[in-house]
Amino acid sequence: MDRTPVTKEGYEALKKELKNLKRVERPQNIKAIEEARAHGDLSENAEFDAAKERQGFIEGRINELGYKLATADIILTENLPKDRAVFGSKVLLENIDSGEEVEYRLVGPEESDIKEGRISVSSPLGKAILGKKPGDELTLIVPGGKRIYEFVDIL
Repeated sequence: MDRTPVTKEGYEALKKELKNLKRVERPQNIKAIEEARAHGDLSENAEFDAAKERQGFIEGRINELGYKLATADIILTENLPKDRAVFGSKVLLENIDSGEEVEYRLVGPEESDIKEGRISVSSPLGKAILGKKPGDELTLIVPGGKRIYEFVDIL
């Protein structure tokens, strides 16, 4: 079984979601199924169909989260090196062509969210950043062509 790196915060978020699914979402869904059954004929009962579909999603997500938590390898990020990018580092990059600066935190695949500035260490950009030092240049081949970043700083 492969271990998946995750920050302590990411692990806690997964646990919180699992707890909510088990204690809130699942009981609400069971109640919705019971109410839909009480309406009679299940063959033409859209509420029942929707509730059963939701039940499948909830159970699938519970299983998925259980697996993710079981395979999580929590990486503590309190004492990260400041001389090179490692898992958990928050980095500042500058796009050489546009001059745009972007901040990213290197995280595991389970907690990556580009809108929140969290990129996976297994993504092409994450792999390019790992091990680099401020002042280094990163070249990335993307569907739109080539992007070149300067590694400005570790925050």
